[in-house]
Amino acid sequence: MPHTLGISGPTVSRLGLGLAALGRPGYITLGHAGDLGPDRSVQAMEHRAHEVLDAAYREGVRYFDAARSYGRAEDFLASWLVSRGFKPGEVVVGSKWGYTYTADWTVDAERHEVKDHSLAALRRQYAESRARLGAHLSLYQIHSATFESGVLDDVAVLGTLAQMLDEGIRVGLSLSGPQQAAVLRRALEVRVDGRPVFSCVQATWNVLERSVGPALAEAHASGWGIILKEVVANGRLGPRDEHPALQPFRTLATEQNTRPDVLAMAAALAQPWASVVLSGAATVEQLSSHLRALSLPYTAPLDARLLGLVEAPQTYWATRSTLRWN
Repeated sequence: MPHTLGISGPTVSRLGLGLAALGRPGYITLGHAGDLGPDRSVQAMEHRAHEVLDAAYREGVRYFDAARSYGRAEDFLASWLVSRGFKPGEVVVGSKWGYTYTADWTVDAERHEVKDHSLAALRRQYAESRARLGAHLSLYQIHSATFESGVLDDVAVLGTLAQMLDEGIRVGLSLSGPQQAAVLRRALEVRVDGRPVFSCVQATWNVLERSVGPALAEAHASGWGIILKEVVANGRLGPRDEHPALQPFRTLATEQNTRPDVLAMAAALAQPWASVVLSGAATVEQLSSHLRALSLPYTAPLDARLLGLVEAPQTYWATRSTLRWN
């Protein structure tokens, strides 16, 4: 059954595809190096991205997520849209500004991305995104909005974002870190000339990190579109992680006759306020696994058995910060 990205947003699929692991040779997902294999040339990566995008579209995925900092993700997405002959509006495309990719197509870079929420960065990166995605771009988000960056209090930035609304661009923000809920509640209050600026949020929610859930429910009740990311916790909830603390999760997945990543995706899809749940698949096989979550029954008793896995937000984000680029 079709549904929309918020009360007045475009029609989207329940499952979306994020290109964080497809647009650059290094990422923090466990086992990313094995997924990509030895050939990480731009040409090989573009071919791989197109393969996964084709598979996603065949299976009904209609939301695709990129960012300026995802290496060449926007370029790969743009070349796929053009080569397959898509017209604007046939799929929903979102991207983000606020980080600049700095790894120069290497995996062992000292810094892979640099955060900058200034007005200059917004203007530069918006122009870059529009140059690549053109009229396909329908959602533009602040990448990892935080109180520390001051972006939600920057009058010039907010005014420029409000102008995008008049161009037909939907404006949102993505969240990261232990204060996701507080930042979201602040964003719900943001107005420019009495008009709300944001109508969509992309947040980290998974069975280990649920703290933003109540705030997401509030945003949903206000008509916002809700996009969930990192629902497999960068691979911690996938089949590769053998940490003893997560053995109960793996055991429960086995009891359900499924894989851990499928159970993790199903948990996110079961949230009544979620508009889109992103798959971060780097291979067609991973995408196929994630798609199985759409048909996996997920009940309240099953969810209750997972509550013991919940980590304190500070603990979860501290662990995430130790994940290695590979």
